[in-house]
Amino acid sequence: MSIPYAELLGLSVEPGEVAPTLVMPFADAVLGRPGFLHGGAIGGLLEMAAVAALHQALESEGGGKVKPINLTLDYMRGGRDKPTRARGTVTRLGKRVANVEAVAWQDEPDRPIAAARMNYLIVR
Repeated sequence: MSIPYAELLGLSVEPGEVAPTLVMPFADAVLGRPGFLHGGAIGGLLEMAAVAALHQALESEGGGKVKPINLTLDYMRGGRDKPTRARGTVTRLGKRVANVEAVAWQDEPDRPIAAARMNYLIVR
């Protein structure tokens, strides 16, 4: 990714039919307490996954710029020292506002470490 914060997190993209999956490797740059991911890094990963899903959804409608309105983040368990994946789901794509959910996991997608709900303003 060519976004500086995404580069700091070391994100890579696994393309998906509906939305891409973002992968964040464990590294010193994302370390919180010893052996665990920093909560801010998890939040950043979730936001990037949500924006990537929204951009993919907007591509079929001619594209657009997105601006965050709000974000709610739920931490479910500590992120350990292993790669972390996240994927966004666009739950509603209106003309001016989009609702997006994102989930982060490490071992199994059905055992998330964190989830987020975000609203975005769309500028077309």
